[in-house]
Amino acid sequence: MKNIVTPITDEVINEINVGDMIYISGYIYTGRDAVLPKIVKLIESNTLGQAGIDLKGSVIFHTAVSPAGVGPTSSNKLEIEGNIPALSKAGVKLHLGKGELSRKTVEELDKYNSVYAVIPPVTALLGSKILEQKPVAFLEEGMEALHLLKVDGFPAIIAAAHGKTIY
Repeated sequence: MKNIVTPITDEVINEINVGDMIYISGYIYTGRDAVLPKIVKLIESNTLGQAGIDLKGSVIFHTAVSPAGVGPTSSNKLEIEGNIPALSKAGVKLHLGKGELSRKTVEELDKYNSVYAVIPPVTALLGSKILEQKPVAFLEEGMEALHLLKVDGFPAIIAAAHGKTIY
């Protein structure tokens, strides 16, 4: 098991390998179908900082935040996977979700020294690891707004790193 604390540096990413089991602690963003394309538009318009979003060394968990808890959504949906390269280029170091990513996306992750991890769909376990949560952008999206979570020991398995994948 490797303990990873946000923000994540390139040196930490360089030490991670496919199949590694990790625990993530610190602040992570949540985002899925509705919000990730909006974040990419902010990146493209160079207004991400004005929205109070700092992606350098960040983690994005592909989920919504609801009263029932959090659990991973499929990362290989077009609205999510299609935005992973731009998010990685902007500084996201770790993408959390579920499902197999395309070869092209795995190569883009490698290009930007980012990794992808799968996380268990166990909302009770994940909920017990959340210390704080607050919406930070796109509040009109409700549960799918961009949230910032403070987590302690989020479990995950590295599924894609350095051009390799477990799939």
